[in-house]
Amino acid sequence: MIGGSGVFGSRLVRLLVRDGHEVVVAARSAAAAQNLAETVGATCMSFDRNGDLDALWRVQPDVVVDAAGPFHAYGDDRYRLPRACIAQGVHYLDLSDDLAFCAEISALDQQAQAAGVFVLSGVSSVPAISSAAVTALSVDATAVDTISSAILPGNRAPRGASVVQSILSQCGQPMDVPVDGAIVAQRSWSLPESFDLGQGMRRKGWVISVPDQGLFADAFGARTVAFRAGLELGVMNHTLAVFSALRAQFGFGAPAWLGRLTLWLSKCLWWFGTDAGGMIVDVRVNTSDGWQRRTWRMRVNAGDGPFIPAVPARVILRDPQDIASGARPAVSVVSLAALEQGMEDLAVQTEIAKQDIIPLFPSFLGEDYAALPAAVRDLHDVPAPRRWAGRAKVTRGGSLWARLIAGIFGFPPATEDTPVTVIMTPQEGGELWERQFGNKRFGSFLQVADGHMTERFGPLTFTLGLHVADGQLHFPVRSGRIGPVRFPRFLLPVSIAREYEAEGRFHFDVALKAPLTGALMVHYQGWLKRDM
Repeated sequence: MIGGSGVFGSRLVRLLVRDGHEVVVAARSAAAAQNLAETVGATCMSFDRNGDLDALWRVQPDVVVDAAGPFHAYGDDRYRLPRACIAQGVHYLDLSDDLAFCAEISALDQQAQAAGVFVLSGVSSVPAISSAAVTALSVDATAVDTISSAILPGNRAPRGASVVQSILSQCGQPMDVPVDGAIVAQRSWSLPESFDLGQGMRRKGWVISVPDQGLFADAFGARTVAFRAGLELGVMNHTLAVFSALRAQFGFGAPAWLGRLTLWLSKCLWWFGTDAGGMIVDVRVNTSDGWQRRTWRMRVNAGDGPFIPAVPARVILRDPQDIASGARPAVSVVSLAALEQGMEDLAVQTEIAKQDIIPLFPSFLGEDYAALPAAVRDLHDVPAPRRWAGRAKVTRGGSLWARLIAGIFGFPPATEDTPVTVIMTPQEGGELWERQFGNKRFGSFLQVADGHMTERFGPLTFTLGLHVADGQLHFPVRSGRIGPVRFPRFLLPVSIAREYEAEGRFHFDVALKAPLTGALMVHYQGWLKRDM
């Protein structure tokens, strides 16, 4: 067990000893390895994975497990250890959550098969557990459209230096994510979403790169793959969000000293929060009965969260003869049922929930929805993330007052012709709309509240008189508020917005006028089609 004295490695050592395996704890710190070995009944050795590997072979292992990390920092010869294991005829597992390391280990597949050994990367919460949950949730589905997962640990869960450094190294960096069949750039640690883990436990997560986004589109035929992580304390989450935004803007690095400082500061906050956390895997699938949302939830109590990444390796090593030889990411290598059995001696609760999906606009408009032309209905049929693209013309008002308000909302600049994309994502009972006109992005969140359709721009929320007339969908503003405080009517903007079909294509025409003066703020009009 390389990295056997670390946060996750030490938990796996305990589980494997508990299962009756003979375990050698290998760590750079001989004292830490010896202390753990004496505590649990294992043996130990001082070992540096970057040094001479001969010491490994002298103990004649059947399996070598690398739980050290951070795997993104393994250098130019990052597969030195698994290649050496293949040469020795020794099975290899690692707990990597780095996309490139995990995905590209398949380059060793022929060598591993010839040697009759398995070489599995990502034998951890992702992708091993997340993929097992997707496999179980997609049984009898005709298609898997969307996979969304999150890991949300309690604040009192132990933290390792490699995990902290891994998060900081990618925080603020761009990453490629499948969204409705297209590859979309997102910024790591942005786009927060709230998750319900059950029994009153709600946590927020921010997008971050893991192997799932690079592997699951092909493995499951999914059009959208999302993953988020979040900490229990809001101050820690929002500090990382600010760090992400600043790093994206100014391009500075994430040196090792910053990782050490972050780890120390997080330990200072250990007394706050709880030792309870969880994981959630949510799929949106098409079935013979229509669209359905299926969710697997796992809640972990009593500080057992750090054991969870160790469970897949435990399950694999209970029946290693069932694992086919070859080198590959650990996608669906063990079943969800076997993993849950591997958690039976931990403080873990799991459940699966199913819910039929009725998209927001059809649900709100009811029978009137059928009166809309096909192109408008198609755009608002959003059982899962949908991406539409087209062209637009943008006109901006000239008055100082109109320009000021338009700037606050982030509306696009004037242009005769610009590419436009709109991504609509079901979220928390509503839809997140992310619009991009050229290089300018702005977004809003639509949901039904008190029987009315509302649209939120940051702290500003507007009630819309959404209705169908003359085969078109209209969006007039009826009222507004900032936080809980309502605007008087004379401070409301005027919205003349409609959606319609022309020449078989979806069109939009939105004119917004400033409050008080009625001067034009922005007028954008154009067309969209599904970006397949």
